Amino acid sequence: MLLHVVHETHYDYAPAVKTAQHVAHLKPANSSRQRLLKHVLAIEPGPAQQSESIDVFGNTRAFFSLQGAHGELKVVADSLVSTSAPVAPQSKMSWEQARERMRYHRGAAYDPAAEFVFPSPYVPRHEKFIAYARPSFMPDRPLFEAAHELMERIHTDFEYETEATDVSTPALEALELRKGVCQDFAHVMLACLRSLGLPARYVSGYLLTEPPPGKARLVGADASHAWVSVYLPGDGEPGEWADLDPTNNRPPGEDYVTLATGRDYSDVAPVRGVLHGGANHTLRVAVTVTPVEQAEPAPR
Repeated sequence: MLLHVVHETHYDYAPAVKTAQHVAHLKPANSSRQRLLKHVLAIEPGPAQQSESIDVFGNTRAFFSLQGAHGELKVVADSLVSTSAPVAPQSKMSWEQARERMRYHRGAAYDPAAEFVFPSPYVPRHEKFIAYARPSFMPDRPLFEAAHELMERIHTDFEYETEATDVSTPALEALELRKGVCQDFAHVMLACLRSLGLPARYVSGYLLTEPPPGKARLVGADASHAWVSVYLPGDGEPGEWADLDPTNNRPPGEDYVTLATGRDYSDVAPVRGVLHGGANHTLRVAVTVTPVEQAEPAPR
């Protein structure tokens, strides 16, 4: 599937910002199931400096700085991505076996996925997460099967409500509320898996949404999305990552675009920065994901 993604971020500041430095994770990843064909990052006002680098998790991040006073900032990421459906996981390893594989043993080969077992700024390990996850993780149950049921339970038990939480809401609070948005659902599922000693990572990206029958696709009506990737250790061979989306109760398919992966939201926030001035601001974000065959021709 060919998908055209436009992600627009617009800040208004009062008073004006004097100087600013920003980091953005807005460039879609290249992987076995996704190929980036085009990417343009447009910034207004024009930055004094702009560069790209690869972060510790392998994501492409953009850095830009603004050295003059500005009352607004507009960042538009325009990408064309080719996606394909992921291959179904083959691992039948039990979750207990997987947990043992990821524990430190003297002389054992290092597995990079082990870093995703530990707590992170937004995802603590806690007994309450173990208690919530335990009904899905019965003895000797295959890891992916157990994780899939955990995804289904979060989707059923939690209410999607945009006003219930914000970007800084702790995962324990979201667990108690049983409400939140995709970021909260992902953080809760990550906390459950890691509290059981299982590696799991946060995935940011986009999902193609279909308009109601007979209605036109609205420009800017979509939003960025988040889901979970659980690690399935290999049996004498490299392991595999399997994605699960608790917000929509399904494994992501070719209608998903992956932006970046990390320990939690703090590693892959779309745009973040340090400002001098601009004590108050308003933020507007608009995302449009369009199948290429439905895209309107570019104006001449």
